[in-house]
Amino acid sequence: MSTGFLALLSLLPIISVAIFLVMLRWPASRAMPIAYIVAAALALFIWQLPVSKVLAASMNGLIVAGTLIYIIFGAILLLNTLQQSGAINTIRQGFSDITPDRRIQVIIIAWLFGSFIEGSAGFGTPAAVAVPLMVGLGFPAMAAVVAGMIIQSTPVSFGAMGTPILVGVNTGLSADPDMIAFAIESGFSEWEDFLGSIGTKIAIIHAAAGTFIPLLVTAVMTRFFGANRSFADGFKVWKFAIFAALSMTIPYLLVATFLGPEFPSMFGGMIGLAIVVTAAKNGFLMPDKNNTWDFDDKKNWDAEWTGALQSDPSQAGAASDMSLIRAWSPYFFVAGLLVLTRLRALNMETFLRSDHPLVTWSWPEIFGSDIGASFQPLWSPGTIFIIVSLITILLHGLKRSEYQVALKSSLKTLVPASAALIFTVPMVQVFINSSGGAAGYEQMPIALAEGVANIAGSAWPFFSTFIGGLGAFVAGSNTVSNMMFSLFQFGVGERILVDPTWIVALQAVGGASGNIICVHNVVAASAVAGLIGKEGSVIRKTLLPFFYYALITGSLGYGIVNLSNGLFNAGFIMVALIVATMLYFIFRYNRSGVP
Repeated sequence: MSTGFLALLSLLPIISVAIFLVMLRWPASRAMPIAYIVAAALALFIWQLPVSKVLAASMNGLIVAGTLIYIIFGAILLLNTLQQSGAINTIRQGFSDITPDRRIQVIIIAWLFGSFIEGSAGFGTPAAVAVPLMVGLGFPAMAAVVAGMIIQSTPVSFGAMGTPILVGVNTGLSADPDMIAFAIESGFSEWEDFLGSIGTKIAIIHAAAGTFIPLLVTAVMTRFFGANRSFADGFKVWKFAIFAALSMTIPYLLVATFLGPEFPSMFGGMIGLAIVVTAAKNGFLMPDKNNTWDFDDKKNWDAEWTGALQSDPSQAGAASDMSLIRAWSPYFFVAGLLVLTRLRALNMETFLRSDHPLVTWSWPEIFGSDIGASFQPLWSPGTIFIIVSLITILLHGLKRSEYQVALKSSLKTLVPASAALIFTVPMVQVFINSSGGAAGYEQMPIALAEGVANIAGSAWPFFSTFIGGLGAFVAGSNTVSNMMFSLFQFGVGERILVDPTWIVALQAVGGASGNIICVHNVVAASAVAGLIGKEGSVIRKTLLPFFYYALITGSLGYGIVNLSNGLFNAGFIMVALIVATMLYFIFRYNRSGVP
């Protein structure tokens, strides 16, 4: 079978997701079973995998789905606990004291706080923390989810203490025994230094592309969820948005360059948060108080915007006597526990992820296949959320009956999420575990990538980020995308006679951009916000930021690897056009008299 036709067949599960979930607006609980059937049929009849392996991949998917549901439950429980204690009312008032402007609030919570949480824990945790927080503050649930997905671009490559690089890229490249020799020839005596150099390249590309992400977040929010349905309202805070972007990306780049890939997102988010909150309190680059932007009256919201999880101050306790620090303390505990458990210097991971049967629940070689599954509850952010919710009972003086209300409400919200995830994740697992069949074909993602590479030729850098994004879109993880494609991307870089490490960097950046539209992250984030059945609407609203990110980073990568041809190569010209377009809209929407 030709490479092109095999690539086309590999694309069918993704096409089915695009048609049923995105175009026809089917809920994930209906669309993803079809995608699963398509992937399973291809695996059985074209790739000729044994039935046992398809069943094993499906079972692994169900177990992974269970771990996601556990995290979702913990996140919802924490929010509902804070609703009952009245802490959300205090936090809401705290943000109003900084500014009532929702554009500034979304930058602080989604971009900066979200980046910090991503750097600490990764794996969709920002959505589990920031999204319900925004809903609790009065954001439409869909606006919160969309914002939470868009910011999962710049920080993701360094999420979970650098896991996408230290595990993803590392595992992918080290599969080739000749790679160590290449690193030595490149001047790196230590493999870790070689990975660090790739991490610096990744940070350079991210820092450039991330400059406009906070502005895109505000523009998308005002366009889809504002009374005027206008990008203009979002672009009018361009000064503050770009300032907030640089407040995160500059320390992010410096940390990646001098400290390595573990801390860029965490330190960038933390430093940026301190800078931006201080600036906002002092009115620096803030919008005029007469031009404060807020969502329309709730009665005018589209039914699509809201779900089972809503801000309901009438059901929460009074917060007038609760200090801001006390109200925020549960989130401080969450952030602190995430950092402490994941700091390599403390080595807590050795215990929390040990092979002891009470710590790691594992199922190796499922149904006799080479696929195994495991769950480590002590390592899961879900456990931290649940522990902190219990601590909150003492911190905020909750009554037993109030906590029971929070618990029952959380369980009620959780049930619909399961229906979507139990097909979404198994489809992903079948798709990426499709190698080793009697037909002798590579796994579907690699077959698809090879087809694109044969067509692209020397223009591959433009496409490399989209392939990385595709990997994250289906796998739900930048780490997994890097594991699948890093060595392949390196090989293509060598084939087209450019520095292959830059192509690997583009893979990692593209994998991060794919998190913006990643199917099971969207399903999980939607579940946290109670938006079950509206996942396609979320993806449609995040497609533009995804294309922006993948295109500008791919273009920048093409320009860098072809720098020998001069600054006026196709890559840098495309970057200049994208930047010029953004500047045009900034100018257009900030002229006097423009609505």
